Amino acid sequence: MSQPSNPLKPPLTNISLSSRFTPKTPLKLPLTTFPSKPLKASTPAFKTLSFNSQTPPKKPSKAITIISLLRAIPDWADRVKERGMQKKRSLYNHEKWVEHRSSFRHVRHLLSSLSSRVVLSLVPPVIAFTSVAVVVASYNSAVEMHFLPGFFPVLRTSSLPYQLTAPALALLLVFRTEASYSRFEDGKTAWTKVISGTNDFARQVISGVDGSSNSALKSELLRYIMAFPIALKCHVTCGSNIGQDLQNLLEAGDLAIVLKSRHRPRCIIEFISQCLQLLNLDESMRNLLESKISCFHEGIGVCEQLMGIPIPLSYTRLTSRFLVLWHLTLPIILWDDCHWIVVPSTFISAASLFCIEEVGVLIEEPFPMLALDELCNVVQSNIWEAIATEKEIQARLVAKRKSHSCEHSTNGWPTPKQME
Repeated sequence: MSQPSNPLKPPLTNISLSSRFTPKTPLKLPLTTFPSKPLKASTPAFKTLSFNSQTPPKKPSKAITIISLLRAIPDWADRVKERGMQKKRSLYNHEKWVEHRSSFRHVRHLLSSLSSRVVLSLVPPVIAFTSVAVVVASYNSAVEMHFLPGFFPVLRTSSLPYQLTAPALALLLVFRTEASYSRFEDGKTAWTKVISGTNDFARQVISGVDGSSNSALKSELLRYIMAFPIALKCHVTCGSNIGQDLQNLLEAGDLAIVLKSRHRPRCIIEFISQCLQLLNLDESMRNLLESKISCFHEGIGVCEQLMGIPIPLSYTRLTSRFLVLWHLTLPIILWDDCHWIVVPSTFISAASLFCIEEVGVLIEEPFPMLALDELCNVVQSNIWEAIATEKEIQARLVAKRKSHSCEHSTNGWPTPKQME
């Protein structure tokens, strides 16, 4: 058995020791205070201190410091972008549509530019290419003012190559953005089918399953149906907490099985399938309800395809390289016509074209752009409302049927009230 550690004994990691020196006696706290006078050569403390004095701690290299400084702004922009990607979206209502099409929207959008993740993500490339323009303009000005030796040339060239390649760059950006928006449409369509399939499945269960003999299983089945969109949402979005989202919907035992599963949406489907097998249903009703599960599998397939297969990387890389080379050489192209105006011109061009490319990259992953949390909440509230009003609506319809049957006489002739 190991002896209990002395609480007064300081950990060895706090004392700087050589890997070749091991003190035979336990160190005490007073040794951490350096003496005011030099110690003798025979004392162990002097050997430790003298050895440490020969090997000072290594200072970080200049390359690491420069790299960290150069990456400070891009890392900050990426953090802002990722926080924006994890922000929950909201569904539009009538008030939001009125605000969306308001004539004041241009001023509102301009004032909110500094808080836009798209604008903030453009800070690194825009600063970089504007700095290149400043360097080129300073160099050309120094050469023209004879501040440099005469063999230094002025950086200028014809604008004809840019006039020929400008349509190619425009088409490349348009096709890149159009391909990303197509993926956004596919993701929205897939989730529309999942939401409508969930509502239809719940409606069939509420109206087609007898609650008198299947009360407990019917309630659990409806909970599993409501849990599927939430599980799929957590499966395709980053930073979701499925345990927190489902803790008020599923029992603790069911939730533990779902959390342990590697594929949570399919685990929910398995719960639904097993529950349908245990219900007292006729064969036609069971087949009808099981056919509703196909829309869940289809939604999983489309969502996983959009998540796992991006736009061809060669297309994305080509667009990025084209933009970078374009703006690196833009100050040289514009120098003869603009001189120092190449700096604001490069800034405006980089901010505009990189903004279009950034929007295409952001909507390439469609699910963070969709209001999936709101959709799941709306589906859940609709199903709970349908469950709550089921008996009330049924009672009203039964009462209407009875009153309608009582208005007719037993021999088929209309009653005096109807003749009136």
